[in-house]
Amino acid sequence: MPPMQDTPLTGLPFYKMHGLGNDFVVIDRRARVFDVPQALVIALADRHRGVGFDQLAVIDNGQNCDARLTFYNADGSTSAACGNATRCIARMILDEAGKPELRLETERGVLAATDLKDGTTAVNMGPPQTLWSEIPLATAMDTLQLPIEGGPVGTGMGNPHCTFFVADAEAVPLETFGPRYETHPLFPQRTNVQVAQVTGPDHIRMRVWERGVGVTLASGSSSCAVAVAAARRALTGRKVTVDLDGGTIEVDWREDGVWMSGPTMTVFEGHLTRQFLDSLK
Repeated sequence: MPPMQDTPLTGLPFYKMHGLGNDFVVIDRRARVFDVPQALVIALADRHRGVGFDQLAVIDNGQNCDARLTFYNADGSTSAACGNATRCIARMILDEAGKPELRLETERGVLAATDLKDGTTAVNMGPPQTLWSEIPLATAMDTLQLPIEGGPVGTGMGNPHCTFFVADAEAVPLETFGPRYETHPLFPQRTNVQVAQVTGPDHIRMRVWERGVGVTLASGSSSCAVAVAAARRALTGRKVTVDLDGGTIEVDWREDGVWMSGPTMTVFEGHLTRQFLDSLK
């Protein structure tokens, strides 16, 4: 679909999208340049007074690729990676351009996306980061068994992840468990927190607390991190199905990176009113 145009009666145009309930506001800046201050991000994220989202994604024109993406968490902080938002935007641009594949520039790097022709979209989230300095952690250590109660696995997917393998993912009180480890001193940039239950040789049940957001129905980068952690622990193979609160994602850790595929949805298009934008000044 083409970029939306502003009109004299409305303010800033946006899309509302989600991948398995992991929801996003997407602002397309390819045809119109404007700032996205932190105050706007936080106000938009408010589910009562704004639009509401887990992440905000901004699309810009890319250099030697199809587009550049920038991601913001609900608390106004930035994130180098957001797998489900990348898939949603890839789906939009694939349809818009009529192309079978494309390349998207992110802080994580240039990511390849492919139309799987079955209503799903696959994105290569790049090679996992398994060294302590890449994630990053506060000091040198074995990332396969972090010195934290429960012995979680540390993984970087452009953003930090801390994966706890548990007997029953449903039994973990994620609302209190997640924030306890998001701000653990071992993670100087904070971390996403997952509780993962291996339910079969290539099947994982996972729930996630997202850094700067809270409990979310799904997370693409967290799904990739959990799949990598399980394979490194020899709990599963490198190709797994991950069941999240919002649905199912397929993850395949290949030689060229961690591929993630699943459904996407564009829910609606809208405009932020002048009144809303002026209230932030």
